[in-house]
Amino acid sequence: MRHDPDLRVKGFLLRATCMLLVFFCLSNAAKTVCAQTLAYVTHVGDDTVSVINTETNTVLTSIVVGTNPAGLAITPDGTRVYVTNQVDHTVSVIDTATHTVIATITVGSDTTGGFPQDIAITPDGSRAYTVNVSGFSSSVIDTATNTVIDTIPILGIRPFVIAITPDDTRAYVGGRDGFAVIDTAANTASTTFIGGSQILGVAITPDGTRVYMTDSNNNLVLVIDTASNAVIAAIPVGVFPTGIAITADGNRAYVTNQNNTISVISTATNSVLDTIPVSFMVNDIAITPDGTRAYATGEQGFDAGVFVIDTAANSVITTITLMRFAFRIAIAPASRSPQTKEQCKNGGWKNFGPPAGPFKNQGQCVSFIERSSAARN
Repeated sequence: MRHDPDLRVKGFLLRATCMLLVFFCLSNAAKTVCAQTLAYVTHVGDDTVSVINTETNTVLTSIVVGTNPAGLAITPDGTRVYVTNQVDHTVSVIDTATHTVIATITVGSDTTGGFPQDIAITPDGSRAYTVNVSGFSSSVIDTATNTVIDTIPILGIRPFVIAITPDDTRAYVGGRDGFAVIDTAANTASTTFIGGSQILGVAITPDGTRVYMTDSNNNLVLVIDTASNAVIAAIPVGVFPTGIAITADGNRAYVTNQNNTISVISTATNSVLDTIPVSFMVNDIAITPDGTRAYATGEQGFDAGVFVIDTAANSVITTITLMRFAFRIAIAPASRSPQTKEQCKNGGWKNFGPPAGPFKNQGQCVSFIERSSAARN
């Protein structure tokens, strides 16, 4: 029996739009938790975000956000998490130090850019770009003021996912019937049409030369050359591929398929190296900064969880049980030392870990900068 692709993707977006894992390093005055990578998970059923300790793989707390939370991205400094709320047409901003929502940003109604599905943040952390399914648009948020500063029309495709190149010059938007490329300097978009395609996942290699997109309708991963924006390869994977993540060294891509498998792709040969069986349909995946583990969200009926994968063996080592529905995953950068006094301000010192911290206050952070500068000179 042939399935209606529109119904299939609607089922995916509503069923799978709830879980987003974001991993980051968190510090406070009492202790540094950099070894304790945390994960953020959205739940569409009760409109909350769960926080997971990935060292113990236990749920620490939950955060109330908007209605039907979906996409999520974390700022490069690890201080904020931006979550799209589809029904509210809003973005919730979470403070990672307190695990509270500190701002709510409206990105439009159904007629002016609503139903935000995914979000990405520029490498410098200054802007966030949503993709709005019903608005056929992308809202541009100034993260300093948490206000919408521009709305970009996405013509001809219904946008679902977005990723930004490492050099911050372009954003790639995947959707129904093709993909669009946003010029982030001009905030304008051009569209490439691929009839019959349904792009539900996008990832960019660390060197920015290739974009990998999951085409769920055709059970393929499409490889795009960023120099020409042409599709240069189509890799057969499992049934209805959705999420995709690329390792920090750029050598492998991990793809979630809804036939209870994860495909592992060699980016050198653009071929499948391995297939990992799991017990649920899997929707999205992210890889820890050290590359040793991948976390995949999955669900089956009323059961849901996160599969923790050893990337050396390409096998599941444990499963974290969660509430129903599981969706997107994103991993924050590894911890780093502050480089400027500006980075110590506004509570930013809390997010720096070893070898610099933990810092008990902003002054200690500034002193570290001054000592480091003197040593260099």
